Amino acid sequence: MMEIAYQPYIDPNYESLIERIYPPRVCIDNETCQDCTLVKVDSANKDGILLEMVQVLTDLDLVISKSYISSDGGWFMDVFHVTDQLGNKLTDEGQILYIQQALGATRSEGLPRVADRFKSRHVSTEHTALEMTGLDRPGLLSEISAVLADLECHIAAAEAWTHNRRAACVIYVEDEANLGRPIVDQNHLARIEEQIENVMEAYHHYHHHSRTAGVDERPNVRVTAPVPSRTHTERRLHQLMFADGDYDQCGCCCRQDDQSITSLECAEPHVSIEGWKGKAYSVVNIKSRDRPKLLYDTVCALTDMKYVVSHAAVRSEGIMANQEYFIRHKDGFTLNEDSEKRKLTKSLIAAIERRVTQGMRVDINTHNRKGLLSDVTRALRENGLSITRAEIRTRGERAIGSFYVTDAAGEEVGPGTLELIRKEVGGSVRMVNESSGWSTPLSSSANSRMGRWGSNSSFEDHKPRISLGGLIWSKLERLSSNFSPIKL
Repeated sequence: MMEIAYQPYIDPNYESLIERIYPPRVCIDNETCQDCTLVKVDSANKDGILLEMVQVLTDLDLVISKSYISSDGGWFMDVFHVTDQLGNKLTDEGQILYIQQALGATRSEGLPRVADRFKSRHVSTEHTALEMTGLDRPGLLSEISAVLADLECHIAAAEAWTHNRRAACVIYVEDEANLGRPIVDQNHLARIEEQIENVMEAYHHYHHHSRTAGVDERPNVRVTAPVPSRTHTERRLHQLMFADGDYDQCGCCCRQDDQSITSLECAEPHVSIEGWKGKAYSVVNIKSRDRPKLLYDTVCALTDMKYVVSHAAVRSEGIMANQEYFIRHKDGFTLNEDSEKRKLTKSLIAAIERRVTQGMRVDINTHNRKGLLSDVTRALRENGLSITRAEIRTRGERAIGSFYVTDAAGEEVGPGTLELIRKEVGGSVRMVNESSGWSTPLSSSANSRMGRWGSNSSFEDHKPRISLGGLIWSKLERLSSNFSPIKL
């Protein structure tokens, strides 16, 4: 006789019960501070809520200069000091409404039409996704995009990161014969996965000795179907690089417990971890150069490593940023083992370094066409340039992207080389040196259009750098009446 096992019934809506009883309250305060807008959130606490809040604000390319976080017990309270990319308060009523809806009580009910233009530009739920990690090498992205072009895959969006000789890439593709639709043919998907694996493994076999002993260097390629709950692209890249072990070679350039670091002594990120006697917290202090999305990247690392942030204080001081987190494991325990502290230290440093600017940024704005990414990356490769980071999106008839490039020696690139690339790619090409703030349009048609993207003037060293890339994307989305590009 078959044995019947009985299990208790659990209402699927139970987990959201507290949130429905005590819905989040969001206050947008433009009165208290003269130089920034305060975004105040009170909500029932839940796993991942801090990352959820920070993700909404960073997707809008807002600059978070300070944040005070408290989520001990059953309640979450946070205050974000934010400005736009030019240091101004938030005055766009549509943007303010979007923040209130995205962080507030109605975020699970869908966003209002007035806020459609602010929806997340970092998640694609309608395309087939290709995820890959492996050893980095010059021309890797070019080879991958060429294979996809040969396999009749239209690339709707792509983002690639490199760090510590490792590479991670997320590419969203659709059927070339049915644009706007995912690839559903299982045989076609199997061929795509096989061909990409061949590209990644070719370099692995030749350089099998280049990794430290005991670390699996084999590339990983995965194809996933469209899903409504797909992970945010940038968070997924953090997860891929962490799983690939890119943090292994990271480490502070001085003693972990050295608290005397100043911005003039060292520009590298520094992490210290210590216990708080009498309190069940581990205290994590991070000092690093300030940059856009720094808070998002560190919170991603803590969340994905299953740490709970009970309290935190984050602030920018000139060109430097200081972050202090009071954390526990999800089971309530603190970090006691030295090996665990070392792993967290390396992981936080890696999360900070992955997005640090490497090389010159090349912005393109051109007509979308078959094999565009293959053409762009081939042009860069044939001119002796290596891509350290890339992001590109297509929408309708337009394609917009940014590529961080260096020459074979790792040096920055001159405008002469970029002019050759413009002739190959077409459209508007602009070279931006983010470290100094200057930019050079490389086509006559770019001058009028690029003028809306941001100033060419340099920025004072005692102020945090604004993100020119973020300014480009936000201005294009808000001012262009012909197309609606999406930033990766």
